[in-house]
Amino acid sequence: MEAIMSRSVAVFAPQLTQVRGMATLKDIRLRLKSVTNIQKITKSMKMVSAAKYARAERELKPARAYGAGAKAFFESAELQQDKAQPNQMIVVMSSDRGLCGGVHSGICRELRGILGERGPTTETKLVVVGDKAKGILQRTFKDNFLMSFNEYGRKPPVFADAALVANAILDVDYKFDVASLYFNTFRSVVSYRVTELPLFNQDQVAKADKISLYDSIDDEVLRSYNEFALVSLVFFAMKEGACSEQSSRMTAMDAASKNAGEMIDKLTLTFNRTRQAVITKELIEIISGAAAL
Repeated sequence: MEAIMSRSVAVFAPQLTQVRGMATLKDIRLRLKSVTNIQKITKSMKMVSAAKYARAERELKPARAYGAGAKAFFESAELQQDKAQPNQMIVVMSSDRGLCGGVHSGICRELRGILGERGPTTETKLVVVGDKAKGILQRTFKDNFLMSFNEYGRKPPVFADAALVANAILDVDYKFDVASLYFNTFRSVVSYRVTELPLFNQDQVAKADKISLYDSIDDEVLRSYNEFALVSLVFFAMKEGACSEQSSRMTAMDAASKNAGEMIDKLTLTFNRTRQAVITKELIEIISGAAAL
């Protein structure tokens, strides 16, 4: 008898009751409202990034002259680097702001591969500009940190920011044999690449074979120009990185807005179907009650 009753309960169970784990109308409505608010935020961030990108691209063109002049001087002097030297330094350019795709993680991925390939006889120190790269690299290379800079990236970089970084590098008590500057080079709105630029100290410049091509160069002039070349390269890297970051953030926010729009369409469809199911259930209950009378 109990077996018959248990089977009868299963047979006559209501078919449109709420299934455990299934979203209710209230849950779907709250989720739909949340995604709609997120889409409004991402659209606003896209518009802001578009304005900042236009300014960054406009400021990048005159800044490239600083980098081109410093690179031309080093190339004319035919300066070379020996990567087998034990004391090395890497300057990493990032910023404190996120939500910009893989701008920061791309540089850190490149550096992780380079640092992982170097043997135990090579000592590599890191100078990191920006909290994003610092947060990624300090997980595995915390002992390699020489110095770091924060509060960078919230405003467009200026020459004074580059001078601050360059002065800190020149004043630090670490004599490097090989130094490199890693940053993102802007190519187009949807494209950028990680670039390495060599950095030279005053002794390396003074020992260059073709430095005698330049007339009237004494130690003071050479020191002044080498310092200015370092600041110029850092400023050039900052401007390239800022333009790459703004274009990447604009692209990322555009993709996020499209994804939110697709999610809104799916949630709206789910909401309408669930609401229709609830209405159908209520109608069935009303008709069944009327038929029972």
